[in-house]
Amino acid sequence: MKTEDRTERRTEPESDRRTGHRPDLAAAGAGVLLVVAAALVGRAVKDFDRVLYVHWPPLLATWDPHIGPGTAAAPAVALAVIAYGPALADRLRWRALLPICWGASLAWVFSLALIDGWGRGIAERLTTKHEYLRAIGRFDDIGAALRGFNDHILIGPPGNWPTHVAGHPPGATLTFVLLDRIGLGGGAWAGVWCIVTGTTAAVAALVAVRVLADERTARRAAPFLVLAPVAVWAGTSADGYFAAVAAWSVALLALAATGKVRSPAAAALGSGLLYGLTCYLSYGLALVALLLLAVLLLARTARPVPLLVVGALVVPAAFTLAGFNWWEAYHLLVERYYQAAGGFRPYWYWVWANLACTVIAVGPATVAGLRRSAAAAPGAVGALRTGTAAAPRRLVLLVLAAFLALLAADLSGMSKAETERIWQPFMLWLLPATALLPTPGRRGWLAAQAVVALLVNHLLWTGW
Repeated sequence: MKTEDRTERRTEPESDRRTGHRPDLAAAGAGVLLVVAAALVGRAVKDFDRVLYVHWPPLLATWDPHIGPGTAAAPAVALAVIAYGPALADRLRWRALLPICWGASLAWVFSLALIDGWGRGIAERLTTKHEYLRAIGRFDDIGAALRGFNDHILIGPPGNWPTHVAGHPPGATLTFVLLDRIGLGGGAWAGVWCIVTGTTAAVAALVAVRVLADERTARRAAPFLVLAPVAVWAGTSADGYFAAVAAWSVALLALAATGKVRSPAAAALGSGLLYGLTCYLSYGLALVALLLLAVLLLARTARPVPLLVVGALVVPAAFTLAGFNWWEAYHLLVERYYQAAGGFRPYWYWVWANLACTVIAVGPATVAGLRRSAAAAPGAVGALRTGTAAAPRRLVLLVLAAFLALLAADLSGMSKAETERIWQPFMLWLLPATALLPTPGRRGWLAAQAVVALLVNHLLWTGW
């Protein structure tokens, strides 16, 4: 056997090398069946009592076959990644691979968004009646807006916030207020901001996987991080931006905990700062703490914790001093959630249909990778206890932490529908499970990922 072949085999858990491709295909097939079941049951519930508040269950989407400027560009990007991505990921210098992955992610997300056209796909996404930009004019006095923010969360009192403004801490809206203040106002700049920042999440994930597992594992995951179906929603909402902020918090902590950075102290402090900001972009992203805990467990150290905590307190302290009460706002949000669609959407359906949304967003290759992660989990946990976990097993533990965070969000009942968008910060860390897939067939799995994204974006209108 060639040396390269032996190395390739060592990147896969022993139990998975014996199982071949059939279990992977079976897992992907089970994912398809879950989506079909969610669609059929959802359609029946929707037609019977109209409580789902989505037009194309399980996705918040409308049936709308269409083409646009991105119809030619998106398949071209996909074909390029499928044809050249695996080889380039294996051969490029690491410092060259990171910006190339970012550029490829940018091209993929932009081209998918442009299937809907510039206005409908990018420039008008964040200007609808539910979105952040509708509230910018009410932040002329930022201090007063923060002090009175909680007074406008509930439905009923005059001047309640638009849905997404009320549903998030003010850090989300303030991002677009500040863009407006520096001359980058309007939906076009807001959309570009979300895409350009959001696509850096793939780079953050690569950095973290490299230091927590190894470089070869990160390289194997790189093409799948680029060509993920979740890019459909990364280009249409602010949640891609939120995902990137959370991802860099995880990546910086990974660098600090492993000491693979010039200044571990600065990395730990930066991780805390970004985690604090993450919590003020979306309430549910406090669950990113589970990923940060996983990083510390994998690195087998608590050294970064003091600076991590100090950094994490900065943003909350600033908002609290400015007059915004996070805990009060969260409890008011829960009340508003049940005033609106969240109070009518049936938990019994969404608690499993949310997972069907996840299957669509992460794609069949990730589902197959998750199957391998589940099979390797017992051995990975045991190896963690003894400190002997090899690279694939360390990756498995990171993926399982992300799935645990996603599952917690699901069981909470505060994530009923729209999770293909909302759960992007957790889905990002499921994608590296594709590194566990064997080399034969990688291009086929990449093609399956691209087909899902292209079908969704051409057949559905995923508006917010």
